[in-house]
Amino acid sequence: MKAVMYGGGNIGRGFIGMLFSQSGYEVTFVDVAEAVVRELQEKGEYPLRYVASHGCEDLVVKPVTAVNGNDMDAVAASIAECDIMATAVGARILKFIVPNLAAGLRKRWAEGRGPLNIIICENLMDANRVLEGMLKEQLTEEECMLFDEQVGLVEASIGRMVPVQTEEMKDGEPLRVCVEQYGFLPVDQAAFKGEVPAIKNMIPFEPFDFFIKRKLYIHNMGHASCAYLGDLLGLTYISEAIDQDEIYIIVRNAMEESAAALSGKYHVPLEEVMKHISDLLYRFTNAALKDTCRRVGGDPGRKLSPQDRLIGSAGLALSQGVVPAYTAIGAAAGVWRYIEEAEGMEQGLQQAEQVLAEVSELEPGAELRELILNMYRLILKGKSLGEIRRAADAVKAESLKDVV
Repeated sequence: MKAVMYGGGNIGRGFIGMLFSQSGYEVTFVDVAEAVVRELQEKGEYPLRYVASHGCEDLVVKPVTAVNGNDMDAVAASIAECDIMATAVGARILKFIVPNLAAGLRKRWAEGRGPLNIIICENLMDANRVLEGMLKEQLTEEECMLFDEQVGLVEASIGRMVPVQTEEMKDGEPLRVCVEQYGFLPVDQAAFKGEVPAIKNMIPFEPFDFFIKRKLYIHNMGHASCAYLGDLLGLTYISEAIDQDEIYIIVRNAMEESAAALSGKYHVPLEEVMKHISDLLYRFTNAALKDTCRRVGGDPGRKLSPQDRLIGSAGLALSQGVVPAYTAIGAAAGVWRYIEEAEGMEQGLQQAEQVLAEVSELEPGAELRELILNMYRLILKGKSLGEIRRAADAVKAESLKDVV
């Protein structure tokens, strides 16, 4: 059996390629990093290290090889003969690999091969629809019909945390990837064409939108909030940030706001989601990952966009009757980070209002906008996280009084 892993980076090598290998597939990586391609071709394997605060565990992933993403013919040949495929190139790079994907599908159809399922491991809402639209722009009407019949675009929820790999982590092995032990891969069961393949730790689930939202509105939102609050305290690592009592309390409460909203919307038992939160918070403490607040909080504009982790989760909470007071603290800290990084902007209430209007698309007078601005005012005044958390406590208490 053969698998193609389009993207030989942290998630490609550190998660999906490993699962393919452990499931009995020969894995071909597609990447444009010549050094990575060359090493994979020459060695036919690569080292992976599970890291935790209490120690590490090494394993070797094989058999593997690689082709250069700039060689369309080689990429197309690999796609034509594979049994399963995945992408992990980054949402902004996805459009650049579409011509190669289209070439591979054409070659596959010309050779009379069977259906192909492509597991999409990108941090992108509605990634399957986005990729389908880009692919169909390159296909003829007849090819689009074949596509609908034979290609499954399968969304995945990537929960494994894989930080930027430092030279210290590589430990003399340029291909080594250091990852956390967590390794489950929820995927959209309804999207597969033909039989669902047996892949280690893959969890087919329907309706899949719950897993997408759980990842974005609990994991990603909590992670980003932790990073932005860590920024306010001048902390370097996520593990340091979550170790601060006030950050832990704010982040946990924010995640619980999302849990209540998701439970209400998708009719999933709240207890199951709460167990997931406890597991995530423990995983955030993994100091061996050396994951930084700067990395996790990077690109604050995207993370403050209307449907993304902070604003999207708060909006869902409001729709389910949950006041997102603690989520608003993380969002306010995200606004602070955005202004800090924006050229020509200085911290101030007017600038925060501008960010929430232009980036988050929140209208003046909107409940969420006012919640976030109130928390931002406290940051601007230099209030401690304890004082800001108590302000959120008061908001929650008032909202519960209204319910009673």
